[in-house]
Amino acid sequence: MIEVKNVTKKYPNIKAVDNINFKIKDGEVVGLLGPNGAGKTTTMNMITGFIEPTEGQIIINGFDIVRKSKKAKKKIGYMPEGVPLYTELTAKEFVNYIAELRGVRSKERKQEVEKAIEETGLKDVQNKLIRNLSRGYKQRVSMAGALVGNPEVIILDEPTVGLDPKQITEIRNLIKELGKKHTVILSSHILSEVSQICERVIIINHGKIVAIDTPENLEKKTKEKNTILVTVEDKKENMKHLQEKVREIEEIKLLKDNQDGTKQYAITSSNEFDLRKKLFEILPKEEITIFELKKSEATLEDAFIKLIDDSQKAEKEVETEQDINQEEKKEEKKEEKEKQKKIKEMQKEEKKKEKEKQKQEKEKNHKKDKGGEK
Repeated sequence: MIEVKNVTKKYPNIKAVDNINFKIKDGEVVGLLGPNGAGKTTTMNMITGFIEPTEGQIIINGFDIVRKSKKAKKKIGYMPEGVPLYTELTAKEFVNYIAELRGVRSKERKQEVEKAIEETGLKDVQNKLIRNLSRGYKQRVSMAGALVGNPEVIILDEPTVGLDPKQITEIRNLIKELGKKHTVILSSHILSEVSQICERVIIINHGKIVAIDTPENLEKKTKEKNTILVTVEDKKENMKHLQEKVREIEEIKLLKDNQDGTKQYAITSSNEFDLRKKLFEILPKEEITIFELKKSEATLEDAFIKLIDDSQKAEKEVETEQDINQEEKKEEKKEEKEKQKKIKEMQKEEKKKEKEKQKQEKEKNHKKDKGGEK
């Protein structure tokens, strides 16, 4: 199990990660997502022990990554982005070298290396120099390095970057197999990949967690409206009047004006109402020919974009509120200053009047004294 408790990472001019909390169970495959600069790489580097958190605690299968670093790191296999390999070595030599670095006992090393090579499908190329391997096989070598020694936790940073579609499918299947025996954290920009592989997704933006859920639940939450995609031939342009005739329709939006004379529309209604049956009934009556009609499904990409946009809007609202509060405080200070100024002026005026009164009293008394002398 991986436990991340109240973890923050501060740099002199920025807070890269801001008080994040999550747990990953044994044998779970979890995707870590976020736009560039969101804090996900910093989070992965803290989990692997490359950098220490400023605040908080990270526990890897019972061991604190800072206080019991060696024991915690033995539980982790890490495949960084960019496939850092020694290309003058063969695949087998490299995996053996990583096994030595990881402290795998010499008696067990041969077996562990063979096991990692077997699991990653490198058996046929294990004696080839890494520099002569394809990008896909180089990724496998890097993954074998992460697997050797049988760590309980595997962390993969962009494992399919730069691969062709066939290689992506191979690596994806390999990660699925790994998930049967290991706890896996996967960072990737390819959201369809995460959706297919991961049981849960953690989305980070501006150093904060904005969502933790299954891909399916995130997709459902994102889907605010029921949208039908329909491609039609509409010679009489009756689509523009369709909303008047079907009260359940909230919006009709033209998506494509095709060269063959057909047009694709997105027709939306509330979540509860499925328009498909209604459209099949009414469109032919309006002399509109249906070429294609299908329900639009929300994707993890839709969920990701919406959650990131919502978190940025919320941050802007907080910033705006803070700005307003600051302006209000400035205004209050200004008003208080003006008030104090007026009070001082009034006090000054009162003193002046008092002095004037005293002067008049003095002059009056002086005149009385003179009159008495006469």
